[in-house]
Order: sequence, then structure tokens, then C-alpha cells
Amino acid sequence: MGKELFDNIPSKVGDLLSDVRNGKVGLPDLQRPFVWKDSKARDLLDSMLKGYPIGYIMLWQSPEDYATVNHIGTNDKAYIQPDYLVIDGQQRLTALLAAISGIKVKDNNYAERQIRIAFNPLTREFAVWTEAYERNPEWISGISAVFIADANHDVPKFRRQFIKDCNSGRQKNGKAILTDDEEEIIETNINELLNLSIYTLPTLRINAKATEEDVAEVFVRVNSGGQKLTEKNFIETLLAVYDNDVHDKIDKFCADSRIPKDGTAYNFILKVDPSHLIRMAVAVGFRRARLRYAYMLMRGKDLETGIVTKEEMDANLTKFKNALDEVTNLNNWHTFMGLFAEAGYVNGNIVASSNAVVFCYVLYLLGKYDYKVQPITLQKIIKKWIFMSTITYFYTGSTESEVEKQFADLRNVKTADEFVLYLEGVIYTKFTDDYFNLTLPADLMSAAATSPAWFGYIAALNVLGTPMLFSTTTLAAKLLPGASGDKKAVDKHHIFPKNYLTGIGYTSDRDRNQIANFTYLDYNTNIDISDYPPADYVERYRQKLGEDGYKKTCAENALPVDFEKMSYPDFLEQRRQLMAEIVKQAYQKLCE
Repeated sequence: MGKELFDNIPSKVGDLLSDVRNGKVGLPDLQRPFVWKDSKARDLLDSMLKGYPIGYIMLWQSPEDYATVNHIGTNDKAYIQPDYLVIDGQQRLTALLAAISGIKVKDNNYAERQIRIAFNPLTREFAVWTEAYERNPEWISGISAVFIADANHDVPKFRRQFIKDCNSGRQKNGKAILTDDEEEIIETNINELLNLSIYTLPTLRINAKATEEDVAEVFVRVNSGGQKLTEKNFIETLLAVYDNDVHDKIDKFCADSRIPKDGTAYNFILKVDPSHLIRMAVAVGFRRARLRYAYMLMRGKDLETGIVTKEEMDANLTKFKNALDEVTNLNNWHTFMGLFAEAGYVNGNIVASSNAVVFCYVLYLLGKYDYKVQPITLQKIIKKWIFMSTITYFYTGSTESEVEKQFADLRNVKTADEFVLYLEGVIYTKFTDDYFNLTLPADLMSAAATSPAWFGYIAALNVLGTPMLFSTTTLAAKLLPGASGDKKAVDKHHIFPKNYLTGIGYTSDRDRNQIANFTYLDYNTNIDISDYPPADYVERYRQKLGEDGYKKTCAENALPVDFEKMSYPDFLEQRRQLMAEIVKQAYQKLCE
């Protein structure tokens, strides 16, 4: 067996939290999103009080060449840089620090909140805080109050006040006051609550000689609480260590992308997370797609020679920061988001892959800054690229490998004209006659609710400005976020209603929920059509629209004329071909 990269050194919870507070242990800033629900923090404390194991903590001893980097968090810590970085156990330590110390955290949408866990010292129960526990004198509404009292050496005073309040509550409700035995139970359980600070956590300390590749490999192989850890968490931790200003800039951009406000990163397409921005900056600055390259670059590795130097680290960080400035430039960001909408993808609900947004944006920035493509030309080619890549699964599957290949191709591309011709060439190889006649209809032969082929068809309708079936209102207008008010503005409706199909023998959802059996209808039309057979509801609208109007709405919504009279299988087959033709028409419009 090879030499172990770590030591197993049990640690007390109180010591770990103290080391986090003073900066000896680098725990990523509490301003970053905390993904646990409060109930999970409650269960963690309950397990500890009962003596159950709660997993282990993994730390990485900071290598000697980390002497020049920033520590994680605010600058009021005793340690200028951490001796150890938390590699696994961040959520558990954050939950404990927040619940015990009363420190606020950020949720997934970067909104500030507290983790308040109530405790009943008579029953030894924990509960997520509510107003009911705040008003109930037999509960300590937040355990942080007990630990604060302990730090101030005021636990006896805290306990006497709790017993006094509890007795007052009982007398008010006509109940007997606490017995001596109950008071002893309260004292014992408060002490046991405080003893959580001496709860022992198995702690694996990876030594300083381990390379970043070693640590990352250990990190991604370990399962914590049944959830496989990922490279992005590790990279975000390292980035926070290397440059706290960059880390804060990334988090602010991510937070702003979720909160509607002018002059921020807010958009309708993508809620940005740090891994998106790291991918973009590494791709723009270094033309690398694999996320693992980020930590190599942050450590100062020359990706060509494999040599790590302080000079390379400084140069790489500068290049990364410059690329990040381009990525987070709001003019760039919102211009690109506008192109995404003009390509038909007007909100994030019809974008099957966030990677499509990430790497299309990278191409936009490369075209603008590296190849200096004229704005009108760049916007036109990027819209076509967005349309092609999102519907053809270009950025699903082995995305990193595909983009690495693309970056390799671009090394031979030197001018603006060559850049545009390169993208045109890739689009041409994807959007062939066989694609529209064979591949796309086959992709539409699915019941998947989030199919890129279905979303591509919807995007095509938006590009063409198509009114919804039996309506004069465009689908795009109704798909814009905020368009629905109190009721849904549009409904996804079965053209051959589900109950109708069941009645004629189609009992499988895979048959009834075929993509080609769906269309969007406005709210009132959807109510009117309900579960009526196609022959019934089409006749009503055919008379209302007139023959020319009926044929027009059929053509615009990829419906065969007289579809209401067709067998269900024949209808599906013909509609798939017509849907593919709609997609082709939208692409041709983007080419104009």
C-alpha cells in the first residue's frame, strides 16, 4: 500500500468552530449559499445529542507556497491565512456555526437568513424555530442563546431565568409549577446541550505535500452524507483562498442574477452559480473547458510544461481576473442574453442545458475581444449558433470534450472572418437536409417533457412570431416571465386530449404524452377545448376562423390540415415532419 496522504486526528466540535472563527481553519465565507434546509441542521444536532455519528471532516493542510494568499472570510481574524482548508464538511460546520453562534447565512437565492434551532430541555427535543416556539416558555427558542450565555459565564443565570419563565407560563395556564426533579432534568439537559462542543468528529487531515490533483481526486471520490462531492465545490474553496475579492465579485454577480433589479446581472434565462462564472473565465482566458484546469491554473501550473511557479500563478490569476471582468461586464452579459431571447429562448424554462448558455457566451466574448468581429456580424452568427447548439444537444453529454475540441480548432483561426466562417461551417454540418428530414423528426418521437427538440420547436415559434393555436396572440409574448399575472397565461395542451386517447385504447403515458401531441394554448382556449375529441372542438374553431384562417393556423402550428380526422399514429408522424419544417423556417429567418 502506498503512503497515506492523510492523518486521522479526532477533533472536538468546539475546537473546530473556534478555529473557523479565528481563521486557523478556512471555511468558505458564510456569504456563500448554504444549501441545507433548517430541518437538516436540526437533525444534525439531534444526532449529536444522542451520540450518533455524523460523518467526518476533511481538511487540507495549506502548502507552504500558500503564504502569499488571502484567508477566507473577513479580515478580522487572528490568522492572516488559514493553516487548513475545509475540503469536506463545509455544510455541517456552517450549520453548526450558524445555529450555535447565531451567525446569518445566505440561501440558494443569496437572501440572508438565520438558522434558528429551538430546544426543549425537559424533553431533549430540537425543532426548527417558529413563532410558536418563541412564545412557548418551555422551549429555548434559539440554542445560540445558551452558548452565548456559556461564553459570558452566565449559564446559571440563564437557567434560573428559564425556570422562572417556565413556571410563570404554567401558572398562567393553570398547571403545576416545575418539580425539583424537573428542574434537575432541565439543568442536566442544558449542560448536555453545551457538551455538544466536546462532541468528537473524525477529522482527516490531508498533508501539505499532497498536490492539488491529489486533493481533488480524494475529494471527488468521497461520498458525504450520500451526496457525491464535485470538483466545483473544491475549486470555489481554492478560489476564495487565492483572491477573496474575486470570490466576492463572483458571489455578487450570482446573487444579482436572481433578484430583479435594473443595472444588475438579473436575467430571465439563467440563475448563475459560481461554477458557471469560473467555467466562463477559464474558457475565455485560457481556452480550456475542463473545470479541473481551474485549480491547476490557480496553483500556477503551466498547462503546457506542467511546471508550477509563483510567477505563473501571478500571471494566471491576472489573466483569470481580466477574463472575469469581460464575463461579468453587464453590457456584454445583457447583450448576450438579448441574443438568446432573439434566438427564441425567451426564458430559462425552455433551455434544456445551462452549458449551452455558458459556452455560447464564451464564443460571444471570444468573437468580440479576441477576433474583434463587427457587432452586427457577431450578433447574427451567435444567434444562429445558439439556435443550432441548443436544439442539437451540442452542449449535452460529453460537453467538456466537445468544447476542448472546439478550442483546439480555434487555435488555427486568426481573423474575424475566419471565426465567423468556422462557426458557419459547424452549423452547416449540423443543420443538414438529413437533420431536418430524419434526425429531428426522430428526436421529436419522445415523451420527454424537457426534450431539447421540443424546446427548439418552441424557440422556432418564437423566432417566427407565431400566434398560439386558435389565437391572435404570439406565444413569445405569453412565455415572457411575469406575463401570466395571477393565472397561467398559457397552458401546454394535448391536441388529442389525454382522456379521449384513453377512451380509444391508448393507456400509456408514453403514447399519450408524445411531444408531437402538444401545443400551447391561451388560458381561455384551453378551458374551452377541455377533453373534447379533436373532431368536436376543431369544427367549432374552423367555423369561427373560416377555411383560410383554419388552414393558416394549422400551417403556423405544424398541424396537418384535417388532422382532426386522422388516426392518432398518422397524426403524430405527419406532425413531427411539420414541426421539423417549422424549425427549419426559423433557422432560415435567423440567416436573413
